[in-house]
Amino acid sequence: MTHPPNLLIVADAEPDANMLYAVGLFAPGPFIYFRVHGKGCLVVSDLELDRANKKVPHCRVISYSQSLEKLRRLRVKQPGMPAVIALLLREQRLRKIFVPANFPFGLARDLRHYKIKVRVKKGGIFPEREFKHADEIKKISAAIIMAEVGLAEGIQALKSSKIARDGKLMYHGVPLTSEKLRSIIDVGILQAGGRPGHTIVAGGRQACDPHEEGHGPLRGHQPIILDVFPRSRKTGYFGDLTRTVVRGRASEPLRKLYDTVWRAQEMGFLKIRAAAAAAKIHAAVQEFFESQGYKTCKKNGHLTGFFHGAGHGLGLEIHEPPRLSLHSADILKPGHVLTIEPGLYYPGLGGVRLEDVACVTANGPRNLTKFEKVFEI
Repeated sequence: MTHPPNLLIVADAEPDANMLYAVGLFAPGPFIYFRVHGKGCLVVSDLELDRANKKVPHCRVISYSQSLEKLRRLRVKQPGMPAVIALLLREQRLRKIFVPANFPFGLARDLRHYKIKVRVKKGGIFPEREFKHADEIKKISAAIIMAEVGLAEGIQALKSSKIARDGKLMYHGVPLTSEKLRSIIDVGILQAGGRPGHTIVAGGRQACDPHEEGHGPLRGHQPIILDVFPRSRKTGYFGDLTRTVVRGRASEPLRKLYDTVWRAQEMGFLKIRAAAAAAKIHAAVQEFFESQGYKTCKKNGHLTGFFHGAGHGLGLEIHEPPRLSLHSADILKPGHVLTIEPGLYYPGLGGVRLEDVACVTANGPRNLTKFEKVFEI
């Protein structure tokens, strides 16, 4: 029987998706994970021993403090994490181990001092992370629902706002700002079990910068991009959802812009299938925009039109393979979960982006997003 390569990860599971995938356990601070001859081993502090034994049954759990004590009995001076790792590897008769590309350089240097060879594994240490099993799709769907809950709260606040004579939106007698609306969305996400992260509430000219979070008063009759991408506090999986709305009435050119983005997203969904080339899906969206008269170019030093990818993979990271972009080499396969998010941005007119999440199946795409699309509210 051929075992997968022997692995070593030393990281905090909160920011490190590979560690979280390996053990499924959030714990404060970095800890040690081995996979040796196909079997997992977790080294944690005494504070985490009981929880790790319960939550990570697929791994052998070792006390870090007991490992330090063993080193002291062996008369190792100043035992620490490098010495613990070297000890455990030698017990497995290993002097070479594969690590992820983000493995700490200083730790790798210290392990060389103990005659342990550290090699970065090409192609990623868990290439299977790219393909989601049914339970992972459920976790992503749950995170999308958290985004939908937060977005629903934000939409309701916009509906309750009034348009003042100067065009500003008023909410409970005071101007409704991007910051205030973001806090309303984020509180909804928190109450639903998610952790919000840099929620985008960008109106007017700000909506023409896709990663502008938004600031200051919001105005009526202008597009507002609401991009919500929470992480489940329980599982660590992300949801991602974008809607563009206008409180009041949109101009006819703005309605046409929205309708074009909506049709581009529908077309993109139809092209999501197993064996489809990601770059061709992006190119099809780009060509559709061009055919409708929406060209991508640079004006006054700023990009306008459609100048970001048509989508990206979603899972334990907010952006992961596959990528729907012009130069992507990815080929879609069953188990891929990815966003479909075309957008058009023209200063003076506004920005529009719509985003849903698709799961690739053998029978075509399945939309995991249920939130309705309404432009004028």
